[in-house]
Amino acid sequence: MEIREKIGIRAKEAEREIERFLPKEEGYAGTLYRAMNYSVRAGGKRLRPILMASCHRLLGGDGEHLGAAMAAIEMIHTYSLVHDDLPAMDTDLLRRGKPTTHAAYGEAMAILAGDGLLNHAFTILGRELLSCDPSSMKNVARVIAILSEKAGIDGMIGGQTVDVESEKTGSTITKEKLDYIYEKKTGCLLEAAMMCGGALAGAGEEKIQLLGRIGEKIGLAFQIQDDILDVVGNQEILGKPIGSDEKNQKATYVTYEGLEKAASDVLCLTQEAGELLQQLDSEDPKSREEAVFLQELFSYLTRRDH
Repeated sequence: MEIREKIGIRAKEAEREIERFLPKEEGYAGTLYRAMNYSVRAGGKRLRPILMASCHRLLGGDGEHLGAAMAAIEMIHTYSLVHDDLPAMDTDLLRRGKPTTHAAYGEAMAILAGDGLLNHAFTILGRELLSCDPSSMKNVARVIAILSEKAGIDGMIGGQTVDVESEKTGSTITKEKLDYIYEKKTGCLLEAAMMCGGALAGAGEEKIQLLGRIGEKIGLAFQIQDDILDVVGNQEILGKPIGSDEKNQKATYVTYEGLEKAASDVLCLTQEAGELLQQLDSEDPKSREEAVFLQELFSYLTRRDH
């Protein structure tokens, strides 16, 4: 089975889990719920829940509470995109080949939909924590702690803040500042996905931190590849305009390193992530299967066209 097919199967699995936790589109706040669900159902790779589930299985997890965590991280990721597209941020009208949430529902409702998705994610996890047996409480609490940190002010939001400030003030983004933005804005949530998968499996702190280091490298490689695609990608395949970084005079990894070096660094980071993954090698057949899948997934991300 080719990696694209494997990803497709796992993306559908993720979507089934996410769908279970979406709000019903009814009542006085029905428009809010529709805007939230529109944002989540717009598509996407479902990379974060896929990574979470795979790392969970890699470390021997039995799937308990996994669905709720997969839904939560995808909602957090989606809320960040909804807000990122707003006129106050990037002013994008197209996301995944469809009108962005503010283009479809208006700016005010898009802000509320993003807020709703973030809060709903932690509502789901809070309910999971209250309903689980005592032996699982620490694992679920660890997931909440990881997601709160990695998506918060010292993580994704922190990276977005530096990005926005740099753009709005017109200040020069140094290579060091760009690395910070990439690590926090993109990398942190990918790190969280992998770390949460391990935490739900009851892994020790050393293994959870190792998963975070792997996620950090893959997150940087993923963002650099995004920069490359903004230069050489196909708009119809990407589902969003290309050349926007240059048009907006936005500094990217390609700006500093050039296309050739950027592509080389993506491959190097992916190889380093794969080498770290080997430290989690196990004789268990299911664990081995997940290790192979993750290696294939990392490789695929380096040559993706969307």
